[in-house]
Amino acid sequence: MDTTLRSNDGLTLHLRHWPAAGVARGTVVIVHGLGEHGGRYAHVAAHLNQLGWQVFACDQRGHGLSAGAKGRIATAASLLRDLAVVIDHVRDIAPGPLLVLGHSMGGLIAARFVAEGLAATPADWYRRIDGLVLSSPALDPGMNAWQKFQLALMAPLAPNLAVNNGLKPAWISRDAAVVQKYRDDPLVHDRITPRLVRFIVDGGEWVRGLAAQWKLPTLLLYAGSDRCVSPAGSAAFADAAPKSLLRTQAFPALFHEIFNEPEQAEVFAALADWLATRG
Repeated sequence: MDTTLRSNDGLTLHLRHWPAAGVARGTVVIVHGLGEHGGRYAHVAAHLNQLGWQVFACDQRGHGLSAGAKGRIATAASLLRDLAVVIDHVRDIAPGPLLVLGHSMGGLIAARFVAEGLAATPADWYRRIDGLVLSSPALDPGMNAWQKFQLALMAPLAPNLAVNNGLKPAWISRDAAVVQKYRDDPLVHDRITPRLVRFIVDGGEWVRGLAAQWKLPTLLLYAGSDRCVSPAGSAAFADAAPKSLLRTQAFPALFHEIFNEPEQAEVFAALADWLATRG
């Protein structure tokens, strides 16, 4: 039941849909991570469907089956505006609670989207949602001093120069079959541009800085042995955010893709427990 949407700047965005059997309790919009695509979340959608939630996942611009140059964004707000397009579409066709589940860069995008609602005058792309799930979010990409120097140099000079993102497939999971499937996936890529890196770095700082003002019910699940992003970003957010609104669970031994680890049943159980309080 896939369809396409149109971004504000004219790109075709591929939207995947996994309907729930019967009347849905609500809707979960999945926002995938860097270099991957929404199709990799079919098993997550299946679990959510079993819990009574319908699921949508949009391949982000330059990813999967969506249009756009790999790893490239037109402006700092491009991915946020794209998420608004998805949310508007879902609100039009799906009544009930709407939650967003973001993984890695997708978690950063989702959190930055929500954080905009804390501004005195939110941007025109901001939309209200009813709950947020963050999976190993890129709230701190873990850049070293040399990488930060390179970003400061390249961002203004060559913002759209696509380079290797430096992430190794072996870092995503301790399950060799998951890693091999990722390597063999023709829709996965390893490109990133300085403008996109700048968005991730700035967005993470923005979200962490507003954590104490957080107002949305949020579930934060993150990998303690993550080498794709720094777990310190999630830990800092968890320390600062109101405990009445944020439920946090760290999985010390897990690698980045917590829903693709051998212990994924524990992660899905934590998700199901929190979802029981929503919708």
